[in-house]
Amino acid sequence: WREGCPEAVAVTLVQRAIGAGIFNDLGSGSNCDICILRTDGTKDYRRNDVKPNEVAPLRAQVNKSSLLSMIPGLTPTIGNPIIQPHPARVSLADVDVVMETVEH
Repeated sequence: WREGCPEAVAVTLVQRAIGAGIFNDLGSGSNCDICILRTDGTKDYRRNDVKPNEVAPLRAQVNKSSLLSMIPGLTPTIGNPIIQPHPARVSLADVDVVMETVEH
């Protein structure tokens, strides 16, 4: 940034800075929103101004098998579940709370 920087140059600078964050941080999103606040009080909010990792073309190329169609919330298992649920139900009413003191 510099004093008197044209708006278009400043927007490009911000886009490049956010893009660097997106590519160097796996937890970041995959697009760039820009909000321009001008000294005259006007605002310009640009949602998804830059999409460096557009995923729609990649998703369109994936061949999806009808065998893998599952309703939301369903996780199939092969054979018996590895973890068997405990047969007894336990609640907080079944637990005794004991106060302990710690010496330092």
